[in-house]
Amino acid sequence: MSAPPGNASHAGRARASAMRREKTWEYLRGALWALPTLAVVLALLTWSLLALVDVSPDSPFGQLLFQGTADDARALLIAIASTMATVIALVLGLTVVALQLSSTQFSPRLLRNFLRDRPDQVVLSVFVATFTYSTAGLYTVGISGGERTEGYSRLAVTGAIVLLFLSLVMLVYFLHHIGHSIQIDEIMGSVQQNTLTVIERDLPLDASDDPLPEPPAWAVTVPASRSGYVQTMHPEVLRETAVELDAVTRVVPMIGEHVITGSPLLWAWRLSPEQPPPAPEAFAAVADDAIRIGIERTAEQDVAFGVRQLADICLRALSASVNDPYTAIQALDHIAVLLAALAQHPLGNRHLRDANGDVRVLVRGRDLALYLDLACGQGRRYGAADPRVVEALLRALRTTSTFCRRDSDREVVAVQVRLVLEAAEAAIRQPADLDSVREFGDEVLREVTG
Repeated sequence: MSAPPGNASHAGRARASAMRREKTWEYLRGALWALPTLAVVLALLTWSLLALVDVSPDSPFGQLLFQGTADDARALLIAIASTMATVIALVLGLTVVALQLSSTQFSPRLLRNFLRDRPDQVVLSVFVATFTYSTAGLYTVGISGGERTEGYSRLAVTGAIVLLFLSLVMLVYFLHHIGHSIQIDEIMGSVQQNTLTVIERDLPLDASDDPLPEPPAWAVTVPASRSGYVQTMHPEVLRETAVELDAVTRVVPMIGEHVITGSPLLWAWRLSPEQPPPAPEAFAAVADDAIRIGIERTAEQDVAFGVRQLADICLRALSASVNDPYTAIQALDHIAVLLAALAQHPLGNRHLRDANGDVRVLVRGRDLALYLDLACGQGRRYGAADPRVVEALLRALRTTSTFCRRDSDREVVAVQVRLVLEAAEAAIRQPADLDSVREFGDEVLREVTG
């Protein structure tokens, strides 16, 4: 039996609200302005509060505060503000250089990782807060009612000195962090860890290799409301609507695929053509909450995006302009870690059922074969002439096979091994290099096929 309409409606609103919060949070995590803006507000509030505190200069704590005159305090605040303006320009310049380097040298799909880097956002926020705090003090220090005065909050001015020393520490840390963050090992390690987190947290446990039925002729379509990439998907929201309407729905795109406005986003139908078809408007009303579409791919639920980033690094390293096969081998080693994790996880399509066991939502998903082709396909085509790259591909496939739980998955790995060997046979010209690759490839093939 379906849930009561009131409860279902309340649950639907709660899920829709959660989806909107998820979308907002994901945007703010990648917004370089969000934390600095919050830091500006906090700096203004902090100065306003500390300016009201009057500490006696004769008290023990008062001896630790700034001891200069009002003119000395204003000169100090002006010096701090001007210094921080220069430092902020330096930090933004170095950040732009890091973004440009990662885009041209490694992959443009890595830019989002740098924008989401929390240490960079915190450092910039401290600098902006110091500048704002010092500038705000110029409105009150040494001035009262438009007239010059010698009275001012020594505690508030001392706070500017504390922020100055904190900014100095953060500047040194930023230079250390930016130097490490543009290292290729650090970049690939970060992509690997983020993707492993998505595999463990977001990949469904009810996926299987059972094929999805094709929509019947009487199925109705629910078009996409906008163009873009499928960023997240919550088919449980669709299941509630399908139960209410006694219908079956199938999601057309997979996570990470591109859709165009007006193209089919969902198929919906009832079991018999004699029954009236479900209203597409009912599914369209919840489709935006269940399936989020954006202008770029994100790593929230998209495991293939993480594999794509590492594969891009591999391809850039193999290009004639870079010609860095060792980096390509490193990228394949990191890809092997992801493939090993995927081999141990249920992959494929989803069949979401209601309380009675009837299928209500069908979701197409990637299986191990698709991930293997994404991880190894282009590296095989563009790196087949390098024996070391070929051997790295074979090692990655051998490692993946050791974590496969089914013989069918091992056969999929064996197909990729044979493709790698065929590409090497056609591309490697030196007989000595080809002989070593053949020997290693035959050994891997025997291990994979048992």
